[in-house]
Amino acid sequence: MFEKSSTVLVVALEDELPKVMLPGWRICYTGVGKINATFYLFQEIMKYKPETIVNFGTAGSLRQDLSGLQEVSIFKQRDMDASGLSFPIGETPFDTIDTIDNARNGLSCGTGDSFVKDSPKLLTDLVDLEAYAHAKVCKLLGINFFCFKYISDEANQNAELDWNSNLKRGSESFVERFTALNGCKEFS
Repeated sequence: MFEKSSTVLVVALEDELPKVMLPGWRICYTGVGKINATFYLFQEIMKYKPETIVNFGTAGSLRQDLSGLQEVSIFKQRDMDASGLSFPIGETPFDTIDTIDNARNGLSCGTGDSFVKDSPKLLTDLVDLEAYAHAKVCKLLGINFFCFKYISDEANQNAELDWNSNLKRGSESFVERFTALNGCKEFS
């Protein structure tokens, strides 16, 4: 499904997916937040010209019935608030792209530059710090985009502790799914 020569894996932090877990695959670490995600992914795209970007990372869940590794296919910008100009929460004024929908079965993710410990104004299934930025860059450049998030916490007062304790399980779950999608046993 994914070709090493034309795919870049994009992850915020090496702690989320150490390179040794997927040897031979190009992994771009962007750092945390939408600006870092946009800049470093764009830099990687200009350098390698990939056909496909696969994002993996952790996310908080706003639904108690979700756990484990999930595919995300709908992306929103949860901290865009131009409601003072009569725009809905999550809508960028005068931009033609607000919600990105990859038309695959998957959850929705609200991306913002804050670690969520309370219910945000814009409700989605998951919350994270980078996915919308990755999805928008790929949409604008016509690059295939896949996103997998490991639910590390329930976006509540325990989120920080839960996130730290779930990092390793997330990377293991992603590697298992990624290699299964590729029909490849060499990493498992």
